[in-house]
Amino acid sequence: MADDVKIAPSWKNHLGGEFEKDYFRQLIDFVRNEYKTQTVYPSGREIFRAFDCAGFEDVRVVIIGQDPYHGPGQANGLCFSVRDGVPIPRSLKNIFKEILTDLGKPIPQSGDLERWAQQGVLLLNATLTVRASAPGSHQNKGWEQFTDAVIKSISDSKTNVVFLLWGAYAQKKGEIIDRNKHLVLMSAHPSPLSADRGFFGNKHFSKTNEYLKSKGLKEIDW
Repeated sequence: MADDVKIAPSWKNHLGGEFEKDYFRQLIDFVRNEYKTQTVYPSGREIFRAFDCAGFEDVRVVIIGQDPYHGPGQANGLCFSVRDGVPIPRSLKNIFKEILTDLGKPIPQSGDLERWAQQGVLLLNATLTVRASAPGSHQNKGWEQFTDAVIKSISDSKTNVVFLLWGAYAQKKGEIIDRNKHLVLMSAHPSPLSADRGFFGNKHFSKTNEYLKSKGLKEIDW
């Protein structure tokens, strides 16, 4: 089964055991059937894009999202990110606003965050697929168990990683992170419904870079 999963070799070395577990076999069967019978996002080749863009050994920051975007042409396999040319969603606009306030960096025209991922920012959704126009449709099918294993593997096998946990969902998912080895930054979610309640002003981007610099690691060009 592991050979069937298109995921970067550095991740297969750490997660290979997950691909052989019953839950993952059932998950892949479910996902394959969904792609055959429904419109599902992101495209099949982009399901594991977050892992292809940021190899296990390169991960310095982890941002945890929930579901992929469920509208046409939006999801590209990286949490909070959209394809180049697609209107920037409101949560991502608020992320860019906070970066402007925190670091003075102008708001970009593109919402594609691959440039972050290429620097070692793992943009991880808890659920890696979703049915069109049906948020949450692929929750509780096994993806959450897999992405928990991803987080635990990073926590256990690496040191000095920054985890950005925005909102209650991400914070609950991040309870397995070893706070003695890593920096965990938490705040409200950047959604328009909650950004004013603690996301704006969290300075997570400068705090991330200050921590990385203090550990002798390269800062992120946000």
